[in-house]
Amino acid sequence: MANLLMRTLLFSSILLISLFSSSTNAQSCSAHQFSNRLYATCTNLPVLNAFLHWNYHQVNHTVDLAYRHTGVTASNWVAWALNIDGTGMIGAQSLVAFQNSGGIRAYTSPISAFRTQLQEGPLSFGVPTISAEISGNQITIFATLQLPAGRTSFNQVWQDGLVSGNVPQRHALENANRASTGTVDFQTGQVSGEGGGAANTQRKRNVHGVLNAVSWGILMPLGAVIARYLKVFKSANPAWFYLHVACQTSAYAVGVAGWATGLKLGSDSVGITQNPHRNIGIALFCLGTLQVFALLLRPKPDHKLRFYWNIYHHAVGYATISLSIANVFEGFEILDPEKKWKRAYIGVIIALGAMALLLEAFTWFIVLKRKSKANSNKTSQVSNGENGVNGYGYRSQP
Repeated sequence: MANLLMRTLLFSSILLISLFSSSTNAQSCSAHQFSNRLYATCTNLPVLNAFLHWNYHQVNHTVDLAYRHTGVTASNWVAWALNIDGTGMIGAQSLVAFQNSGGIRAYTSPISAFRTQLQEGPLSFGVPTISAEISGNQITIFATLQLPAGRTSFNQVWQDGLVSGNVPQRHALENANRASTGTVDFQTGQVSGEGGGAANTQRKRNVHGVLNAVSWGILMPLGAVIARYLKVFKSANPAWFYLHVACQTSAYAVGVAGWATGLKLGSDSVGITQNPHRNIGIALFCLGTLQVFALLLRPKPDHKLRFYWNIYHHAVGYATISLSIANVFEGFEILDPEKKWKRAYIGVIIALGAMALLLEAFTWFIVLKRKSKANSNKTSQVSNGENGVNGYGYRSQP
């Protein structure tokens, strides 16, 4: 009986502590007191120790807000942003603050590229006032926003990073940094900040990266190696041709799927159309499609146009492979995965390159050996008079 009582008391204590902790966490933003400001609504953002407080003024469709970011130092920058037409980083209209030699600096910065240094610039909506303060391990940005007409719900993004030489550096890419996105409705107070949008976008980026790295970045070069070197071996004919076609058509099919996911990612992000990675991807799709049609229109080996077709096919093929590899590395710069993935791809490319060099040397050895043997046979035939008396094409008289 005593043992049962002790277990009940222990369970009750744990339950009360859990409820108290949950209540404390839920009230952490509303419990904060500003020295000279009052905000009707606030929310605890789910990651990066961030909080958003605001007052929405329906009369003039403006918002007075305070963005608090704790757990930082004077060496950090913090930012909060609305993405009006997209999700995530590209297209974000951000409020930035950090401490420099002249004190705390607060300004606006529109983000149109992945590797941004948060340069100052006007946003797509008005920001009549912006200021910031630093207190201990907390930076707070105060601002008034003139919201775009007809809307009160937007995608939001928040972030932090290090400052070097009064210039914001790239933020970390931990799970919390990738999940710092959601939605906010300034009128109703409804907030979604679980990072689901970021996780979904990141998943699409990962799929896009894998599909394109495997197709354009690995299968395409492998198909070219097969076509160039296997056909030298007489026993590999015509198997090399079917292997080449299978490899290249598979690469094209998978690559188109990866290209489509890239277009979707681009359409979801404002400003992505100017990204070189996207432009190279479109060029690759066009070149790959031309190669497919070239296969269908391939002249027979003895056709007079076959020589020019070969020049075209090889030129477009090598251009496609070169751009493919370059664009995979562009993708690594944007996606910025763990270093092991980039190293793995570099290892694959080095392996393919080494294999191509060895096969190139071996191919030349075989070709020169065959030519030498052919010349030797020809010389032997001439010396034996097989081409006529003393090799001068003698014809016997009828």
